[in-house]
Amino acid sequence: MLQTQLNKYLENSVQTATPAQLLIMLCDGAIRFCKQGIAAINQQNFEEANLNLTKTQDIISEFIITLDKNSSIAEPLLKLYEYFNYRLIEANIQKKVDSAEEVLGYLIDLKQTWVEAAKSSGANHVKLG
Repeated sequence: MLQTQLNKYLENSVQTATPAQLLIMLCDGAIRFCKQGIAAINQQNFEEANLNLTKTQDIISEFIITLDKNSSIAEPLLKLYEYFNYRLIEANIQKKVDSAEEVLGYLIDLKQTWVEAAKSSGANHVKLG
């Protein structure tokens, strides 16, 4: 019962969120999954690491798909997102946390940038790349 209520709450949150809020939610998810992937590598639970690093890549791929190609920052963001995915693949194959930790740091910075952009521009009017 509690899980059903939580799922309805999350679904409602996503459906009523502005584009900026959705982007920030995705950043939160990518950060969470990246941290879980790093923890799993450190625990030598490579199946769990693969699952979480792949989820992080999926979110970054969503960033790529939804880029506004007409935006002046689209090309630099595309290159950054592709780099993130490259480093996550590297971390997943080599089972070393340094690549994933680098991406994690960038994701945290990126989220903060989007939060500041949403605040300064008004969450409903932020152009998200």
